[in-house]
Amino acid sequence: MSTVLSGHPASGAPHADDRPLVVGLGGTARRGSSSEVCLRTALEAAEQAGARVELFSADALDLPMYQPASSRRTERAVALVEAVRACDGLILASPSYHGNLSGLVKNALDYFEDLRDDARPYLEGRAVGCITCAAGWQGTVATLTSLRGIVHALRGWPTPLGVTVNSATPVVVDGAIEDAGLRQRLGLLGEQVVGFAHARRG
Repeated sequence: MSTVLSGHPASGAPHADDRPLVVGLGGTARRGSSSEVCLRTALEAAEQAGARVELFSADALDLPMYQPASSRRTERAVALVEAVRACDGLILASPSYHGNLSGLVKNALDYFEDLRDDARPYLEGRAVGCITCAAGWQGTVATLTSLRGIVHALRGWPTPLGVTVNSATPVVVDGAIEDAGLRQRLGLLGEQVVGFAHARRG
């Protein structure tokens, strides 16, 4: 359902581990996609910066189309909403399909509407790092702009750094990112999310 990189699953209840929780959401239905590997790399940096992390990718994003008029939710949808409800920050990653984010990722983000009546509605007060991948720079930039716009609409704070990845040339080799500059940018993005979470707590 979801991969908990730190071994500390999220829940709506207070957690014994007081480290900030960063949720990663994105990728494609195919495990090990470029966008998923980039997301995992940023989450690993967030964990090294002192956060608990939880990943929702591939099968965890295989959700029914969001229907606001229906209160029925699958187990996967409930797990996603509860993790976001509990989190202190997020990292989002989407491939660019025809110049915009994928339907898979957009549908998952639509489920955040279930947070509208929370004391801390939607993504209120949380930093959100954004990553986009496409076979060409034009698609990455357009998709990043869309993703940041969605974060603003959900009352979140996009981090100063957004990472765009041109996958026209292979960026992932044997499940890892080869380019040192890209690894550095993804690491900085993860650190920015955690830094903002600590600042909000402090």
